[in-house]
Amino acid sequence: MSYLLLYSSTHGHTKKIILKISEQLKKLGHRCDIKNLNTENNLNLLNYDKILVGASIRYGHFNKSLLRFSKMHHSQLNAMKSAFFSVNLIARKKEKKEENIIETNSYTRKFLKKSPWKPTLKTVFSGALYYPRYNWFDKIMICFIMKITNGPTDLKTTVEYTDWKKVNIFTNKFEKL
Repeated sequence: MSYLLLYSSTHGHTKKIILKISEQLKKLGHRCDIKNLNTENNLNLLNYDKILVGASIRYGHFNKSLLRFSKMHHSQLNAMKSAFFSVNLIARKKEKKEENIIETNSYTRKFLKKSPWKPTLKTVFSGALYYPRYNWFDKIMICFIMKITNGPTDLKTTVEYTDWKKVNIFTNKFEKL
């Protein structure tokens, strides 16, 4: 089968998740094309059996290209097997399970409500904190957000909160759609 894997990533973690998913799907014998949703303009979805889109949250919002893509291609997407995952840092807290569930994750729920695309499969993954990669403004803003939410504020911190087992389970579900 042929899959199109799209991602929208600011600091590379969503792309890392897509690459991990692609690796797993290729081991199962599938062809995967990986494209950056933020830079691709002419996507032909007809060449694919399934579509997977992963997008990260930045300051409470997805990149505008995600909603634009879903509005432009919703007819095709809704007529085929498709999946969506969001990546955000609020999902990092294991004790706040509601942020790890698609129906109660506020950012993802808001996007799915606005979007005419109704993915067959969807989930939320915890993101990563990469202070050394951020520019000065992002470091200060993210540090402030982390302070408010009791997260790490040391600007040398690099930590991945992603549950890779959950990513593998999601990939298996996507493959079986």
